[in-house]
Amino acid sequence: MNNTLTLRGSDSLARDTRLVFRLLEQISGGLLEIRLPGGDSYLFGDGEHGVTLSVHDEAMFGQVLARGDIGLAEAYLDGYWDSPDLTGLLTLLARNRETLKRAVYGSWHGLLAARLRHWLNGNSKAGSKRNIMAHYDLGNDFYKLWLDPGMSYSSALYRTAEAGDLEMAQRAKYRRILRRLRSEPGQSVLEIGCGWGGFAELAVAEGLQVTGLTLSPAQLEIARRRVPQADLRLQDYRDTTEQFDHLVSIEMFEAVGERWWPTYFRTVARALKPGGRAVIQSITIRDDLFADYRQGTDFIQQYVFPGGMLPSRAAFRAAAARQGLAVRAEYAFGEDYARTLAEWRLAFEANWPQIAALGFDEHFRRLWRMYLCYCEAGFRAGNIDVVHFELAHR
Repeated sequence: MNNTLTLRGSDSLARDTRLVFRLLEQISGGLLEIRLPGGDSYLFGDGEHGVTLSVHDEAMFGQVLARGDIGLAEAYLDGYWDSPDLTGLLTLLARNRETLKRAVYGSWHGLLAARLRHWLNGNSKAGSKRNIMAHYDLGNDFYKLWLDPGMSYSSALYRTAEAGDLEMAQRAKYRRILRRLRSEPGQSVLEIGCGWGGFAELAVAEGLQVTGLTLSPAQLEIARRRVPQADLRLQDYRDTTEQFDHLVSIEMFEAVGERWWPTYFRTVARALKPGGRAVIQSITIRDDLFADYRQGTDFIQQYVFPGGMLPSRAAFRAAAARQGLAVRAEYAFGEDYARTLAEWRLAFEANWPQIAALGFDEHFRRLWRMYLCYCEAGFRAGNIDVVHFELAHR
Protein backbone atom coordinates (compact mmCIF):
# COMPACT_ATOMS: atom_id res chain seq x y z
CA MET A 1 0.00 0.00 0.00
CA ASN A 2 1.35 3.43 -0.97
CA ASN A 3 1.10 6.27 1.56
CA THR A 4 1.70 9.85 0.45
CA LEU A 5 3.45 11.60 3.32
CA THR A 6 5.02 14.93 4.22
CA LEU A 7 8.39 15.43 5.89
CA ARG A 8 6.82 16.80 9.04
CA GLY A 9 6.85 14.11 11.67
CA SER A 10 8.68 11.57 9.51
CA ASP A 11 11.49 10.89 11.95
CA SER A 12 12.00 7.39 10.61
CA LEU A 13 13.74 8.63 7.45
CA ALA A 14 17.46 7.94 7.17
CA ARG A 15 19.67 11.01 7.60
CA ASP A 16 20.81 11.27 3.97
CA THR A 17 17.27 10.74 2.71
CA ARG A 18 15.97 13.49 4.98
CA LEU A 19 18.74 15.92 3.90
CA VAL A 20 17.96 15.43 0.22
CA PHE A 21 14.23 15.78 0.91
CA ARG A 22 14.88 19.08 2.72
CA LEU A 23 16.53 20.39 -0.45
CA LEU A 24 13.66 19.14 -2.59
CA GLU A 25 11.11 20.99 -0.46
CA GLN A 26 12.28 24.18 -2.19
CA ILE A 27 11.73 23.14 -5.82
CA SER A 28 9.06 24.71 -8.03
CA GLY A 29 7.84 24.59 -11.61
CA GLY A 30 6.63 20.99 -11.44
CA LEU A 31 5.56 18.18 -9.16
CA LEU A 32 7.97 15.44 -8.08
CA GLU A 33 6.82 12.23 -6.42
CA ILE A 34 9.48 10.07 -4.77
CA ARG A 35 8.49 6.51 -3.96
CA LEU A 36 10.61 4.77 -1.33
CA PRO A 37 11.24 1.00 -1.25
CA GLY A 38 8.79 0.46 1.63
CA GLY A 39 5.90 1.93 -0.34
CA ASP A 40 5.74 5.44 1.14
CA SER A 41 5.60 8.37 -1.28
CA TYR A 42 6.64 12.00 -0.81
CA LEU A 43 5.54 14.94 -2.96
CA PHE A 44 7.67 18.00 -3.72
CA GLY A 45 7.13 21.08 -5.84
CA ASP A 46 3.89 22.34 -7.30
CA GLY A 47 1.46 21.84 -10.17
CA GLU A 48 -0.90 19.06 -11.19
CA HIS A 49 1.24 17.09 -13.62
CA GLY A 50 4.47 15.67 -12.35
CA VAL A 51 7.20 13.09 -12.61
CA THR A 52 7.99 10.07 -10.49
CA LEU A 53 11.27 8.77 -9.08
CA SER A 54 11.09 5.22 -7.75
CA VAL A 55 13.86 4.44 -5.25
CA HIS A 56 15.14 0.86 -5.10
CA ASP A 57 17.99 1.55 -2.68
CA GLU A 58 18.14 4.59 -0.38
CA ALA A 59 21.94 4.52 -0.62
CA MET A 60 21.38 6.73 -3.66
CA PHE A 61 20.76 9.74 -1.40
CA GLY A 62 24.23 9.50 0.14
CA GLN A 63 25.71 9.35 -3.36
CA VAL A 64 23.79 12.49 -4.36
CA LEU A 65 24.99 14.44 -1.32
CA ALA A 66 28.61 13.37 -1.83
CA ARG A 67 28.91 13.52 -5.63
CA GLY A 68 26.08 15.73 -6.88
CA ASP A 69 24.76 15.03 -10.36
CA ILE A 70 27.56 12.49 -10.85
CA GLY A 71 26.29 10.60 -7.80
CA LEU A 72 22.70 10.76 -9.06
CA ALA A 73 23.77 9.37 -12.43
CA GLU A 74 25.95 6.67 -10.87
CA ALA A 75 23.07 5.59 -8.64
CA TYR A 76 20.93 5.27 -11.78
CA LEU A 77 23.62 3.21 -13.54
CA ASP A 78 23.74 0.92 -10.49
CA GLY A 79 19.97 0.43 -10.59
CA TYR A 80 19.29 2.28 -7.32
CA TRP A 81 16.42 4.25 -8.90
CA ASP A 82 14.26 4.54 -12.00
CA SER A 83 11.75 6.90 -13.55
CA PRO A 84 9.15 6.32 -16.28
CA ASP A 85 9.94 9.83 -17.60
CA LEU A 86 13.68 10.26 -17.11
CA THR A 87 13.89 13.34 -19.35
CA GLY A 88 10.99 15.03 -17.54
CA LEU A 89 12.54 14.28 -14.14
CA LEU A 90 15.96 15.61 -15.13
CA THR A 91 14.38 18.69 -16.72
CA LEU A 92 12.57 19.54 -13.48
CA LEU A 93 15.82 19.15 -11.53
CA ALA A 94 17.74 21.22 -14.10
CA ARG A 95 15.21 24.05 -13.87
CA ASN A 96 15.80 24.11 -10.12
CA ARG A 97 19.59 24.09 -10.45
CA GLU A 98 20.17 27.07 -8.17
CA THR A 99 17.79 25.75 -5.51
CA LEU A 100 19.50 22.35 -5.60
CA LYS A 101 23.02 23.74 -5.86
CA ARG A 102 24.45 21.47 -3.16
CA ALA A 103 22.87 18.42 -4.75
CA VAL A 104 24.10 19.43 -8.22
CA TYR A 105 27.73 19.99 -7.25
CA GLY A 106 28.13 17.56 -4.34
CA SER A 107 30.66 17.92 -1.54
CA TRP A 108 34.27 19.00 -2.08
CA HIS A 109 35.69 15.81 -0.57
CA GLY A 110 33.21 13.58 -2.38
CA LEU A 111 34.21 14.99 -5.76
CA LEU A 112 37.96 15.27 -5.19
CA ALA A 113 38.72 12.06 -7.07
CA ALA A 114 36.36 13.02 -9.89
CA ARG A 115 38.00 16.44 -10.28
CA LEU A 116 41.43 14.84 -10.34
CA ARG A 117 40.29 12.36 -12.99
CA HIS A 118 38.85 15.20 -15.09
CA TRP A 119 42.14 17.10 -14.81
CA LEU A 120 44.11 14.01 -15.86
CA ASN A 121 41.87 13.68 -18.93
CA GLY A 122 43.40 16.85 -20.38
CA ASN A 123 43.44 17.28 -24.15
CA SER A 124 47.11 17.27 -25.02
CA LYS A 125 47.71 15.64 -28.40
CA ALA A 126 47.99 12.20 -26.81
CA GLY A 127 45.10 12.91 -24.44
CA SER A 128 42.85 14.17 -27.24
CA LYS A 129 43.36 11.02 -29.28
CA ARG A 130 42.67 8.83 -26.25
CA ASN A 131 39.58 10.81 -25.24
CA ILE A 132 38.11 10.91 -28.75
CA MET A 133 38.66 7.20 -29.35
CA ALA A 134 37.02 6.39 -26.01
CA HIS A 135 33.75 7.79 -27.36
CA TYR A 136 33.75 7.62 -31.14
CA ASP A 137 35.44 4.27 -31.62
CA LEU A 138 32.66 2.27 -29.97
CA GLY A 139 32.13 1.00 -33.51
CA ASN A 140 30.52 2.31 -36.67
CA ASP A 141 27.87 -0.40 -36.44
CA PHE A 142 26.78 0.98 -33.05
CA TYR A 143 26.27 4.53 -34.30
CA LYS A 144 24.58 3.38 -37.52
CA LEU A 145 21.80 1.83 -35.46
CA TRP A 146 20.49 5.08 -33.97
CA LEU A 147 21.88 8.10 -35.85
CA ASP A 148 20.20 9.31 -39.04
CA PRO A 149 21.24 7.61 -42.32
CA GLY A 150 23.77 10.40 -42.90
CA MET A 151 25.40 9.63 -39.52
CA SER A 152 25.41 13.20 -38.22
CA TYR A 153 26.30 13.29 -34.51
CA SER A 154 25.45 16.93 -33.76
CA SER A 155 22.31 19.01 -33.46
CA ALA A 156 19.95 19.07 -36.41
CA LEU A 157 18.13 22.24 -37.48
CA TYR A 158 14.37 21.70 -37.63
CA ARG A 159 13.15 25.29 -37.77
CA THR A 160 13.75 25.89 -41.48
CA ALA A 161 11.32 25.24 -44.32
CA GLU A 162 13.51 22.48 -45.75
CA ALA A 163 13.66 20.51 -42.49
CA GLY A 164 11.35 17.54 -42.06
CA ASP A 165 12.62 14.31 -40.56
CA LEU A 166 15.93 14.00 -38.73
CA GLU A 167 17.99 13.36 -41.85
CA MET A 168 16.54 16.40 -43.63
CA ALA A 169 17.04 18.54 -40.52
CA GLN A 170 20.70 17.52 -40.38
CA ARG A 171 21.18 18.54 -44.00
CA ALA A 172 19.38 21.82 -43.25
CA LYS A 173 22.01 22.49 -40.57
CA TYR A 174 24.84 21.91 -43.04
CA ARG A 175 23.19 24.11 -45.68
CA ARG A 176 22.83 26.96 -43.22
CA ILE A 177 26.54 26.74 -42.37
CA LEU A 178 27.44 26.80 -46.07
CA ARG A 179 25.21 29.85 -46.64
CA ARG A 180 26.79 31.70 -43.73
CA LEU A 181 30.29 31.03 -45.09
CA ARG A 182 29.33 32.96 -48.25
CA SER A 183 31.59 30.57 -50.10
CA GLU A 184 32.06 30.24 -53.85
CA PRO A 185 32.77 27.09 -55.91
CA GLY A 186 36.45 26.30 -56.00
CA GLN A 187 37.22 27.85 -52.63
CA SER A 188 38.89 25.80 -49.89
CA VAL A 189 37.37 24.94 -46.52
CA LEU A 190 38.95 23.25 -43.51
CA GLU A 191 36.66 21.20 -41.28
CA ILE A 192 38.07 20.58 -37.81
CA GLY A 193 36.34 17.42 -36.61
CA CYS A 194 34.83 15.99 -39.81
CA GLY A 195 33.04 13.05 -38.19
CA TRP A 196 31.63 10.55 -40.67
CA GLY A 197 31.71 13.08 -43.51
CA GLY A 198 28.20 14.57 -43.51
CA PHE A 199 29.23 18.19 -43.95
CA ALA A 200 32.13 17.32 -46.27
CA GLU A 201 29.77 15.44 -48.60
CA LEU A 202 27.46 18.43 -49.00
CA ALA A 203 30.33 20.93 -49.26
CA VAL A 204 31.98 18.92 -52.05
CA ALA A 205 28.64 18.80 -53.86
CA GLU A 206 28.60 22.62 -53.66
CA GLY A 207 31.97 22.72 -55.43
CA LEU A 208 34.22 23.39 -52.43
CA GLN A 209 37.67 21.89 -51.90
CA VAL A 210 37.35 20.22 -48.51
CA THR A 211 40.06 19.24 -46.05
CA GLY A 212 38.71 17.40 -43.02
CA LEU A 213 40.43 16.38 -39.78
CA THR A 214 39.48 13.67 -37.31
CA LEU A 215 41.20 11.69 -34.56
CA SER A 216 38.88 8.70 -34.94
CA PRO A 217 40.07 5.90 -37.27
CA ALA A 218 36.55 4.45 -37.27
CA GLN A 219 35.06 7.74 -38.49
CA LEU A 220 37.80 8.27 -41.06
CA GLU A 221 37.19 4.86 -42.62
CA ILE A 222 33.57 5.69 -43.46
CA ALA A 223 34.20 9.35 -44.33
CA ARG A 224 36.88 8.50 -46.90
CA ARG A 225 34.64 5.96 -48.61
CA ARG A 226 31.76 8.41 -48.57
CA VAL A 227 33.61 11.50 -49.84
CA PRO A 228 36.62 10.34 -51.88
CA GLN A 229 36.91 13.82 -53.43
CA ALA A 230 37.77 15.37 -50.05
CA ASP A 231 41.18 15.40 -48.39
CA LEU A 232 40.29 13.68 -45.12
CA ARG A 233 43.06 13.11 -42.58
CA LEU A 234 43.72 11.40 -39.27
CA GLN A 235 45.32 14.52 -37.83
CA ASP A 236 45.25 16.75 -34.76
CA TYR A 237 43.99 20.25 -35.51
CA ARG A 238 47.13 21.68 -33.90
CA ASP A 239 49.22 20.25 -36.72
CA THR A 240 47.47 22.31 -39.41
CA THR A 241 49.95 24.43 -41.41
CA GLU A 242 47.97 25.42 -44.55
CA GLN A 243 45.62 28.35 -44.99
CA PHE A 244 42.02 28.09 -46.21
CA ASP A 245 39.35 30.41 -47.54
CA HIS A 246 36.91 29.24 -44.88
CA LEU A 247 36.78 27.06 -41.78
CA VAL A 248 34.04 24.96 -40.17
CA SER A 249 34.00 23.10 -36.86
CA ILE A 250 30.80 21.36 -35.74
CA GLU A 251 30.58 20.44 -32.06
CA MET A 252 34.27 19.72 -31.76
CA PHE A 253 35.07 22.79 -29.64
CA GLU A 254 33.43 21.19 -26.59
CA ALA A 255 36.12 18.49 -26.65
CA VAL A 256 39.05 20.95 -26.73
CA GLY A 257 39.22 21.72 -23.00
CA GLU A 258 39.59 25.22 -21.53
CA ARG A 259 43.36 24.95 -21.17
CA TRP A 260 43.63 24.53 -24.95
CA TRP A 261 41.18 27.23 -26.04
CA PRO A 262 44.00 29.71 -26.84
CA THR A 263 45.71 27.08 -29.01
CA TYR A 264 42.45 26.25 -30.78
CA PHE A 265 41.63 29.85 -31.66
CA ARG A 266 45.24 30.57 -32.56
CA THR A 267 45.05 27.64 -34.99
CA VAL A 268 41.78 28.93 -36.45
CA ALA A 269 43.26 32.42 -36.88
CA ARG A 270 46.38 31.02 -38.54
CA ALA A 271 44.44 28.69 -40.87
CA LEU A 272 41.89 31.30 -41.99
CA LYS A 273 42.93 33.48 -44.91
CA PRO A 274 42.38 37.25 -44.68
CA GLY A 275 38.75 37.96 -45.54
CA GLY A 276 37.75 34.39 -44.74
CA ARG A 277 34.93 33.34 -42.47
CA ALA A 278 34.65 30.55 -39.91
CA VAL A 279 31.46 28.96 -38.59
CA ILE A 280 31.84 27.07 -35.33
CA GLN A 281 28.87 25.16 -33.94
CA SER A 282 29.24 24.66 -30.20
CA ILE A 283 27.12 23.71 -27.24
CA THR A 284 27.26 26.49 -24.63
CA ILE A 285 26.35 26.82 -20.97
CA ARG A 286 24.49 29.83 -19.60
CA ASP A 287 26.80 32.73 -18.77
CA ASP A 288 25.61 32.89 -15.15
CA LEU A 289 26.31 29.18 -14.61
CA PHE A 290 29.78 29.15 -16.15
CA ALA A 291 31.83 30.12 -13.08
CA ASP A 292 30.53 27.24 -10.95
CA TYR A 293 30.61 24.80 -13.87
CA ARG A 294 34.24 25.45 -14.78
CA GLN A 295 35.39 24.86 -11.17
CA GLY A 296 33.94 21.37 -11.01
CA THR A 297 33.14 18.36 -13.14
CA ASP A 298 29.91 16.68 -14.15
CA PHE A 299 28.45 13.39 -15.31
CA ILE A 300 29.13 14.06 -19.01
CA GLN A 301 32.80 14.88 -18.40
CA GLN A 302 33.27 11.81 -16.24
CA TYR A 303 31.44 9.19 -18.27
CA VAL A 304 30.79 10.35 -21.84
CA PHE A 305 33.23 13.03 -23.07
CA PRO A 306 36.39 12.85 -20.94
CA GLY A 307 38.36 16.08 -21.07
CA GLY A 308 35.43 18.09 -22.41
CA MET A 309 34.40 21.61 -21.39
CA LEU A 310 31.48 23.77 -22.51
CA PRO A 311 32.09 27.48 -23.02
CA SER A 312 29.60 30.17 -22.15
CA ARG A 313 28.82 32.51 -25.02
CA ALA A 314 30.74 35.30 -23.29
CA ALA A 315 33.73 33.02 -22.62
CA PHE A 316 33.75 31.90 -26.26
CA ARG A 317 33.78 35.49 -27.54
CA ALA A 318 36.53 36.49 -25.12
CA ALA A 319 38.75 33.50 -25.95
CA ALA A 320 38.36 34.16 -29.68
CA ALA A 321 39.08 37.88 -29.29
CA ARG A 322 42.34 37.18 -27.46
CA GLN A 323 43.60 35.45 -30.62
CA GLY A 324 42.51 38.22 -32.99
CA LEU A 325 39.13 36.79 -34.00
CA ALA A 326 35.80 38.60 -33.79
CA VAL A 327 32.41 36.93 -33.50
CA ARG A 328 30.35 38.63 -36.23
CA ALA A 329 27.06 36.80 -35.63
CA GLU A 330 25.48 34.20 -33.36
CA TYR A 331 22.53 31.91 -34.04
CA ALA A 332 21.11 29.82 -31.19
CA PHE A 333 18.82 26.81 -31.70
CA GLY A 334 18.81 24.84 -28.45
CA GLU A 335 15.20 23.67 -28.82
CA ASP A 336 16.25 21.87 -31.99
CA TYR A 337 18.93 20.02 -30.04
CA ALA A 338 16.36 18.85 -27.50
CA ARG A 339 14.33 17.41 -30.38
CA THR A 340 17.43 15.85 -31.96
CA LEU A 341 18.32 14.13 -28.68
CA ALA A 342 14.76 12.85 -28.29
CA GLU A 343 14.95 11.33 -31.80
CA TRP A 344 18.28 9.68 -30.99
CA ARG A 345 16.94 8.30 -27.71
CA LEU A 346 13.87 6.79 -29.36
CA ALA A 347 16.01 5.18 -32.05
CA PHE A 348 18.49 3.91 -29.45
CA GLU A 349 15.74 2.24 -27.41
CA ALA A 350 13.95 0.86 -30.48
CA ASN A 351 17.16 -0.72 -31.74
CA TRP A 352 18.45 -1.92 -28.37
CA PRO A 353 18.20 -5.65 -29.29
CA GLN A 354 20.57 -5.08 -32.23
CA ILE A 355 22.85 -2.90 -30.09
CA ALA A 356 22.97 -5.58 -27.39
CA ALA A 357 23.88 -8.12 -30.06
CA LEU A 358 27.05 -6.09 -30.66
CA GLY A 359 28.15 -6.96 -27.12
CA PHE A 360 26.84 -4.01 -25.06
CA ASP A 361 25.26 -4.78 -21.68
CA GLU A 362 22.45 -3.32 -19.56
CA HIS A 363 24.85 -1.01 -17.70
CA PHE A 364 25.88 0.49 -21.04
CA ARG A 365 22.20 0.90 -21.96
CA ARG A 366 21.47 2.80 -18.76
CA LEU A 367 24.58 4.95 -19.27
CA TRP A 368 23.52 6.03 -22.75
CA ARG A 369 19.91 6.49 -21.72
CA MET A 370 21.07 8.77 -18.89
CA TYR A 371 23.44 10.63 -21.25
CA LEU A 372 20.77 11.32 -23.88
CA CYS A 373 18.08 12.27 -21.35
CA TYR A 374 20.51 14.38 -19.27
CA CYS A 375 21.50 16.43 -22.31
CA GLU A 376 17.93 16.79 -23.57
CA ALA A 377 16.89 18.02 -20.12
CA GLY A 378 19.66 20.63 -20.12
CA PHE A 379 18.40 22.08 -23.40
CA ARG A 380 14.74 21.96 -22.35
CA ALA A 381 15.58 23.75 -19.09
CA GLY A 382 17.59 26.41 -20.93
CA ASN A 383 20.79 25.75 -18.98
CA ILE A 384 22.65 24.86 -22.16
CA ASP A 385 22.21 25.94 -25.77
CA VAL A 386 23.77 25.30 -29.17
CA VAL A 387 25.09 28.20 -31.22
CA HIS A 388 26.50 28.94 -34.66
CA PHE A 389 29.33 31.41 -34.04
CA GLU A 390 30.51 33.25 -37.16
CA LEU A 391 34.09 34.47 -36.86
CA ALA A 392 36.45 36.57 -38.93
CA HIS A 393 39.77 38.29 -38.42
CA ARG A 394 39.45 41.51 -36.42
